Amino acid sequence: MKMKITKMTALVLCLAVIFTAFGITAGASQDKLFYLVLGDSIGYGSGLSNSNKACYGKIVADTNGYDYANDAIPGHTTQNLLARLENESVIAHVKQADIISVSIGGNNFLLGNMAALLFDVIVKGDVTRAKETVDKFYTDLDTIVKKIHEYNPDAIILMQTLYNPQTGYIGEAYQASIDLLNEAILRYADENEGAVVIVDVASRLKDSENDFAQDGIHPSVQGNEKIAAAVLEKLVELGLGESATPVINEKGIDIRVPSIFTYPLELYGKVLHFLSLIYGVFA
Repeated sequence: MKMKITKMTALVLCLAVIFTAFGITAGASQDKLFYLVLGDSIGYGSGLSNSNKACYGKIVADTNGYDYANDAIPGHTTQNLLARLENESVIAHVKQADIISVSIGGNNFLLGNMAALLFDVIVKGDVTRAKETVDKFYTDLDTIVKKIHEYNPDAIILMQTLYNPQTGYIGEAYQASIDLLNEAILRYADENEGAVVIVDVASRLKDSENDFAQDGIHPSVQGNEKIAAAVLEKLVELGLGESATPVINEKGIDIRVPSIFTYPLELYGKVLHFLSLIYGVFA
C-alpha cells in the first residue's frame, strides 16, 4: 500500500510539473508583443522576391521577437486601406496588435493621375492638383487612424514618411509632391498629439543606386534593412524594443526588372522637360 501511494504521489507531482511548465510557456507566448504592418507595396516588400521572409516588417519582428502579421497590399491607396479595415481578418489583427506600422500615400499620386500631376509640376510648375491630392490624403489618414483606434485604442501607430526613388526631371517633380505629402503627415502628427508616431523613412533612403529596386519605385534589400533600422530605433526610443540593430534571419533577394519597363518613365520626364522649355517661352 505504501508503494502505491508513493507511485501515485510521484505521478501527481510529475503532472503538476508538466502543467506548470505548459502554463509558463503559454504565458510567455501571451506576453509577446504583436506587430502588424498595414498599407501598400512598400509595407508588403514588393522590391524583394522573398518579401514574406525578408521585408522590413519581418526583420523588425525577428529582431524583437514579436508575433507578426503583414496585411499590406501592393497598389493600395488610402481609400483601399479604409476598405481593408472593414475586412474581418484585418480587424482581428488590428485588435490584437500592440504596434502597427503604416505605409500609405504614394499610390494616391501614382495611380490614376500621375501623368497629369507630372505634367502640371514639370511643364507648368503648378502644384494645385498635387495639393488637392494631399488634402484628400489628409482626410483619409485621419479616418484611418480613428478607425484603427476605434478597434484598438491602445495600439501604437508608426506612420512612415514617403521617400523619393526617382532622379532627373521625374525626380524633381516627385520631390515636389512628396514634400507636400510628408508635410501633411507631419502636420497631422502635430495637430493630433499622440495619435501617431512618425518614423522618418524619407531621410533614410537617399542612395538612388542601392536603396531602391530595379523597378525604380520600391525599396531594395538595402532599402528594407534601412527602414527596419529606422523602425527599430523608434521602438527602442518608445521602450518597446531592446535593439536597434536589425536581425537578418533570411537575406532578401532583389527583384529583377528589365530596363525596358523603367525607361519610358525616364523618357517621359525628358519629354515633359522639353515641353516646359517651350511653355516657358510662350507662357
